[in-house]
Amino acid sequence: MKDPRKVLERLELGGNLAAVRVGSDAISGRGAPLAVRSPIDGSPLSRIDRAAPEQVDPVVTRAKEAFPKLRDIPAPRRGELVRRIGNRLRERKDDLALLVTWEAGKTTQESLGEVQEMIDMCDFAVGQSRELYGATMPSERALHRLTEQWHPLGPVGVITAFNFPVAVWAWNTALALVCGDPVVWKPSEKTPLTALACHALAMSVAREMPDIPDGTLSVVVGDASVGQRLAESESLPLISATGSVRMGRAVAQAVAARLGRSLLELGGNNAMIVAPSADLELAIRSIVFAAAGTAGQRCTTLRRLIVHHSIADALLERLAAVYAGLPIGSPLEPGTLVGPLIDSAAWVAMDRALSVARSEGGRVITGGERVTEDVPPGGVYVSPALVEISSSAAVVQEETFAPILYVHRYGDLAEAIAIQNGVPQGLSSAIFTNDVREAERFTSAAGSDCGIANVNTGTSGAEIGGAFGGEKQTGGGRESGSDAWKAYMRRATNTVNYSSSLPLAQGIRFDV
Repeated sequence: MKDPRKVLERLELGGNLAAVRVGSDAISGRGAPLAVRSPIDGSPLSRIDRAAPEQVDPVVTRAKEAFPKLRDIPAPRRGELVRRIGNRLRERKDDLALLVTWEAGKTTQESLGEVQEMIDMCDFAVGQSRELYGATMPSERALHRLTEQWHPLGPVGVITAFNFPVAVWAWNTALALVCGDPVVWKPSEKTPLTALACHALAMSVAREMPDIPDGTLSVVVGDASVGQRLAESESLPLISATGSVRMGRAVAQAVAARLGRSLLELGGNNAMIVAPSADLELAIRSIVFAAAGTAGQRCTTLRRLIVHHSIADALLERLAAVYAGLPIGSPLEPGTLVGPLIDSAAWVAMDRALSVARSEGGRVITGGERVTEDVPPGGVYVSPALVEISSSAAVVQEETFAPILYVHRYGDLAEAIAIQNGVPQGLSSAIFTNDVREAERFTSAAGSDCGIANVNTGTSGAEIGGAFGGEKQTGGGRESGSDAWKAYMRRATNTVNYSSSLPLAQGIRFDV
């Protein structure tokens, strides 16, 4: 693997890897040292002293001080900042994608796609900066105007996970900036370099715009205690957190205790129904990408396959053959489709889940082993597993962040939808069918209970134009497109009386 220092220099970060970045200031962390290693081969990428929890408060204070200045900058001018950040990402796309591959283990194509998602999100947000629309409603009182306005909310705390180390920050930050909110980012400890690089690129743009206050963007690299400190800060009216259900509960409780807002993107236990009328060629391609892509480490990864009994044997036979031929290895190599797990703990969780599945009557059709030949030593490589098991098995209720696909059989669509909805999570779902009635039922209120319900396309690979998020234990948050921008603003209802009298609402009389 090439020397990461040269890439970091091109990403305008150089050797300055301080754990706390507030605007243009770099501050060394006072916490325990963090050895950053690549999941590709375990090689060291860098070493950073983590931030201590008490270092969060001054960062938040700087963001709070920047807020009134950023708030008063016209929204289209804030959009100009985001437009320039998007252009800087275009210039550094290949280098940033390479760093994502080194640090998160994604294949080159997936890393390039993630950076492109950031660019697309900036484009979307620039347009949104001129469309922060309110509403005008008819008043029941004569010569009165009743309207709603949306105003900047305040500094936003953003907590992200390792599997999308840069895109989720962009989802939040691009919208927060055009809405007038400074951002304090706590990235995953597993992917701090990509966070520091994104901050450096964004700040190289912000320095070209003297009207942008210096505390608008911040990064704090630290452990869970740093995230907890962010969640508890009353100066951050919104915390957006992406990660496990366990993490989300801790964040939600801390934020709720101070009556703040939380935007949560948590676990997914995503399912696909394959109906008798499905185009199987299309379904197989979609299944394999959704289940094995990113080594099963997406929140939208396909984890449950619900197949009609009339086509199950034929589909499983073909899936097993495709699984057996999947190119597994270094994500830097052209043609690799399955890279490494993020670390050995992910393999332990996968192996444990497979053991539980076997004890609950599951049959491993193929895969589920460590791969040690023709892969870089030091990395954790596995063969994606295909497991047939009852939909009532307890292990199916849990999300294992690894490439395990559980297969269930069904008889009619009502049963399939019940299986699809019968888990605590509710992020993404799909059906493959050429029956319009089945497709419409699946996407109706009586169908999938997930935030994302697709027809003839898989569970992963969402576009930024639609709001992204899910229900139940997925947390209920919405990020990215549609009207997700409203989460970063506060709503004000305005009544303007331009008459010479004072009528009261609901016809109330109060004569004095």
